[in-house]
Amino acid sequence: MTDTFTPRALLVTGGAGFIGSNFIHSFMAGNPGCRVVNLDVLTYAGNLKNLAGVEKDPSYRFVRGDICDASLVASILAEENIDAVVHFAAESHVDRSITGPEIFVRTNVLGTQVLLEESRKHRDARGGEPFRYLQVSTDEVYGSLGPTGFFTEETPLAANSPYSASKAGGDLLVRAYHETYGFPALTTRCSNNYGPFHFPEKLIPLMIHNILARRPLPVYGDGLNVRDWLHVQDHARAVETVLKKGKPGEVYNIGGHNEWKNIDIVNLVCDLLDQRLGRGAGESRSLITFVKDRPGHDRRYAIDAGKIKRELGWEPAYTFEQGIAETIDWYLANQEWVAEVTSGAYRDYYDRQYGERGEA
Repeated sequence: MTDTFTPRALLVTGGAGFIGSNFIHSFMAGNPGCRVVNLDVLTYAGNLKNLAGVEKDPSYRFVRGDICDASLVASILAEENIDAVVHFAAESHVDRSITGPEIFVRTNVLGTQVLLEESRKHRDARGGEPFRYLQVSTDEVYGSLGPTGFFTEETPLAANSPYSASKAGGDLLVRAYHETYGFPALTTRCSNNYGPFHFPEKLIPLMIHNILARRPLPVYGDGLNVRDWLHVQDHARAVETVLKKGKPGEVYNIGGHNEWKNIDIVNLVCDLLDQRLGRGAGESRSLITFVKDRPGHDRRYAIDAGKIKRELGWEPAYTFEQGIAETIDWYLANQEWVAEVTSGAYRDYYDRQYGERGEA
């Protein structure tokens, strides 16, 4: 293990998204002396209301902008004397990548290259001062598993969707920058996340939203696709751990040791919501509708997270039973947030809070 790295000025890209916003809340709570700059272009998946709790903190700054804008990235790195970058910004929905792959290549490959290059130049200009770059990636770059076995950090990349291929492209650039330039970059690859602030197009929040509205619950294919589920707060802690304690050039898998078939997840969410809403047993399960499977739908993902536990001491704190119950309760308690996301009203929040300045 390398010595612990303590950032003083952190650039987070994509910090208004689901995982990025949870990470910022978690990181700022535990690192009050660190400046945090959030660079986000605010696509449909970026919601500044996720960060309402920190936007007045003097150690936090938001900048609306594109990671593909090299001059903007360079100016932020220099102005803030950034010594660490955590790169969440990505187009991330598989279905959208199938119908429109171009933006996925632009953001996830070209955007990553721009961020790497500007960070490399900035790091070199800082001389020998410590610097870290962390690429937040996905287990989807490994492709699909059979009924047994696990993805390890040595599993060959075998992406099967335009989304996962674009993430794999970014990961390979990170590796290349480390090998070619000695750039101090690390990569994490996580399993499926769930928890607060999850955009309702994804499985668990979509099911919750549709159950509340008594709408059909679309399940792809036979519903037997398997995913390893990880609470987003566990993921946030893992990313911080890798940033501070990880060895540059290494990849760390982050998983919840928690495999579920999609149909079993949907059934569980139905039953838990029926209990909370006072509905009859099985009432919400009757809304389940099997739909045509999507192209290139990987059958099973499962992460071996042994390396990060052995080398850095991280392991998930949440049980799935605890995490899914808390997640459902969060959505029930935050129906205004859900309503604004589904109606699109959340997109006015930027104009109300930040106006024409582009930042706080």
